[in-house]
Amino acid sequence: MTPTTTTTTVATANTATGQKSADTWDGLVTAALLGTERRSATSPRALLDEAAAQTVRRRAGLRPAPAVAPPEPAAEDPRPPLPAAARQRLAMLLTDRPGTGTTRRGSTPDLLELLPQWLAAANGHGYAAPPELLPALLDAARGRTDLRPQALAFAGPRALWLGRLNTDWKFALRATPGASAALPAPEDTERVRQLWEEGLFAERVALLSTVRAHDPGAARTLLAGTWSTERAEDRLMFLDSLRTGLGDADEPFLEQALGDRSRNVRATAAELLSALPRSALAGRMADRALSCVALDRATGTVTVEAPHECDPAMERDGVVAKAPAGRGERSWWLGQLVEAAPLDRWPDRLGGGSAREIVALPVADDWQGELHAAWCRAAVRQGDIGWSRALLGSATAAGAAGPGAVSLAERAKLLTALPRDERAEWVGQFIAAHGLSEAFQLLGVCATPWAVPLGQAVVDALNIARDAGSYPWSFSGVMGLAERCLDPSEVVRLEALTAAVEEPEGSAPGAGGYWGEAFQRLAGTLRLRRAMAGELAPAGEQSA
Repeated sequence: MTPTTTTTTVATANTATGQKSADTWDGLVTAALLGTERRSATSPRALLDEAAAQTVRRRAGLRPAPAVAPPEPAAEDPRPPLPAAARQRLAMLLTDRPGTGTTRRGSTPDLLELLPQWLAAANGHGYAAPPELLPALLDAARGRTDLRPQALAFAGPRALWLGRLNTDWKFALRATPGASAALPAPEDTERVRQLWEEGLFAERVALLSTVRAHDPGAARTLLAGTWSTERAEDRLMFLDSLRTGLGDADEPFLEQALGDRSRNVRATAAELLSALPRSALAGRMADRALSCVALDRATGTVTVEAPHECDPAMERDGVVAKAPAGRGERSWWLGQLVEAAPLDRWPDRLGGGSAREIVALPVADDWQGELHAAWCRAAVRQGDIGWSRALLGSATAAGAAGPGAVSLAERAKLLTALPRDERAEWVGQFIAAHGLSEAFQLLGVCATPWAVPLGQAVVDALNIARDAGSYPWSFSGVMGLAERCLDPSEVVRLEALTAAVEEPEGSAPGAGGYWGEAFQRLAGTLRLRRAMAGELAPAGEQSA
């Protein structure tokens, strides 16, 4: 078709429809949406002819425009590339999709759940992400926030580059500190000062954390210089950065923050000060707490007289006056005083015994639960191993609660203060004595991969649960943890459990077959994890 013919055709079409060229296309769209029967003297074929003619006219009327400047290339990633086998494994993990959501998962490992471990291992070896897999990796991280830290660390500088080009991946800009500008070295005081005064909030948070890790005093000075002009929510975030390297030198600044306009800022400052046993606030809170708790030497019983009021001085030191729904005010105030008091003040007050002896003392008038729960919180806050051991008690003691902790959640927190091997040993003994029904929270705080004795205790308990005739999904949480945390060497013991067994009398229908599938999946997952570790090992370390 020649240009003359095209122009004639378009003109004829415009004349036939009786519409101005400026609104002809809109009219055609309206007619197509509403139906040609609502437009007089226009058949469907005629409408398509008009659309074809208008399309040619619209294209012919476009003027050439300057080409869009190509984006700047991504920064170079100096890290070594993945080994070929590991790259293929990553592609397989990224193409896996979640299951159907049913309780029965079958014997196939859930590959997507292996991705976090794979990323952690790859980052540990310092590999760079394959460029062709970055879109799939960022898509996976977009759907799962728990993947983002490891995924973005693995993706490296290209994640920021892609995040600026695709709005679906803009989380890379928000989640990466200093994404819009490189952070200056902590020693470069002039650039540090400039970014602190002029940078975006995320950049300032990242900068303060970096400087704090390098020089706690310099970070505190930086924050103090602009403290009075910061927004309350920003002050709270900045104050939280002082947890890194917290020391006695921070006390004057934190004491000043106790007078802040924001209640949340005051509470955070008080919490940080109470973690400094020699601080003035810790001393004040200890004096208040010790005045409420005493030892009746005649009976060897701890007596408690909770505060009758929450005065302004207590509120300034971080005590929240209003109790939550369902809590008595006096017990609420007492708990806050005790948890903020240094634990080393209690022996002199309560007979001079050790933490274990103090915890074993009877407490009058049903105050034991409140008092011991507050000691638990204090032990966690102060990282006191001795008090944590005392409050945990024996793992094999009857009942799920220890001498001090009133819930498994508190016991899990106390465990975090213990060395990793001792923690694993304690949880293994607990499982051997009490089974798995109450062990999920405790297992979650154990270091991975689980120590061999702990892994054996978990496998033995799962075997006992199978013999009891229950369904495996009653322990789905523990099974999921086992897939991620068991040492791959346990696959040898699991092989014997994958075979079908005779179901005991009174067991749930089909439970034996389901357990066989569950153990097959667990064994298959451990074999995959072992293979993944071998694929990621540097060439000189890979086994033949």
